[in-house]
Amino acid sequence: MVDSPFDVEIRVGEVLEAESFEEANKPKMTKLWIDLGEHGEVQSAAQLDHHYDPEELEGRQVLCATNLGSVRIAGFKSEALTVGVPDEEEFPVLVEPEQDVPLGGLLF
Repeated sequence: MVDSPFDVEIRVGEVLEAESFEEANKPKMTKLWIDLGEHGEVQSAAQLDHHYDPEELEGRQVLCATNLGSVRIAGFKSEALTVGVPDEEEFPVLVEPEQDVPLGGLLF
């Protein structure tokens, strides 16, 4: 496979902390602090409150696109895109490993 500047790097992380993001313009946003193992910790803002309470996200493994750069959302630096797919109403449902796997693992 040829490397490209458009390759997306998706890694496994564990949600260390999550809280509702009331300051965001979009509804149902959540702030996440995610441990990527040896790749460090990142922050992510995701539209997850429709399906998930913040406290139930803590300790959960999630997939994150980690090399897309960062954006500021209402003063919060989001450094990774937490991966989900839309339900029938277009609200994100998390994509996550079926069993615990090593943190920082690269999706292939």
